Amino acid sequence: MTPAEKVLSRASGVRKAGPDRWMFKSPNRDDRTASVSMRELPDGKILLHDFGGDDLESLLCGLGLETHDLFPEPLTVTERPRRRSLISTTDALRILASESNLVAIAAANLAHGVSLTDEDRARLLTAAGRIQTIEREAHA
Repeated sequence: MTPAEKVLSRASGVRKAGPDRWMFKSPNRDDRTASVSMRELPDGKILLHDFGGDDLESLLCGLGLETHDLFPEPLTVTERPRRRSLISTTDALRILASESNLVAIAAANLAHGVSLTDEDRARLLTAAGRIQTIEREAHA
């Protein structure tokens, strides 16, 4: 899977904005319209910008991705940047609270016999990915 395919597969509200350019909704906010810009460079690298103000680390965490997912090939040892947290503790707790609320609501619905739609199941998988990413970051 290419870096562009990785990002777009986890994004919602995706629309094409031009050759090798897309817009999608922020995974960290309830956007009505797309506020994140993505551009695929000729070498396959991905550039992201959130017009809503989230930094790259928060955006990637919300998508359940890591910095290396934006590059077509792993960085060599000499190119590898120093390891730093992808997200602040405050942002991680905010995302965990939001995602755990979503999981709790889905569990309550299931307990009451309410069926989940395909969209609901997809959103739960996104939530699981975000929670796993934060968990990995906590152990890194």
